[in-house]
Amino acid sequence: MSAAGVSAAGAVMDQYQHATKAGGKEELGKNEFLELLVAQLNNQNPLEPQNNGDFIAQLAQFSTVEGVEKLNSSMQTILSGYQSSQALQASSLVGRKVIIPSEKAVVDTSETFKASMVLPQSSSNVYVNVYSADGSLATRINMGAQETGNVSFMWDGKNSDGETMPPGTYKFEAQASIDGEIKGLYTLLPANVDSVTLGHGNGELLLNLAGLGSVPLSQVQIIGQ
Repeated sequence: MSAAGVSAAGAVMDQYQHATKAGGKEELGKNEFLELLVAQLNNQNPLEPQNNGDFIAQLAQFSTVEGVEKLNSSMQTILSGYQSSQALQASSLVGRKVIIPSEKAVVDTSETFKASMVLPQSSSNVYVNVYSADGSLATRINMGAQETGNVSFMWDGKNSDGETMPPGTYKFEAQASIDGEIKGLYTLLPANVDSVTLGHGNGELLLNLAGLGSVPLSQVQIIGQ
């Protein structure tokens, strides 16, 4: 390559480096690479043409740059399709009931409330304490002896005096006697989906639950009707 070729290619590189510093880039783009290659070909010494191996190597580099751009474009297309799928999935969840790990639920006390708990091993004494919004104990649901696994329970919406409690948010504290000790249990409670937030943090859907706030879709155990 002649001195003129070196100078021309160097000038293009200097322009590129100035532009990348101003624009915050760190890598050589397809257009900049092509400009350098053309400048080099136009200014090489006819008596000392560029070595075929060097030229093929440069073309291979150009192909790599082109391939990376196509890969990025394909990934953007896939991501766009995934987000569209999320949006479709989200629209089908609004207005439906889901079952999530939680200790609180919004209860319509005019109807029987149904939920479940996770019992890690058999117990002779399982019960659920129901607390009202002000923290006072409304009632205790005695389940008696239960086997290992998911244990269903129901609440009729009444306190320990047989009076119907007002609708609202209640806390359910499930406990069991295991190996002589009282241990707390995970409860799986129903909640209504008011709306959905797309693309939160790592891109996961957030379900906005009535009276309970937001939870990731991954926490949902069951999607109801």
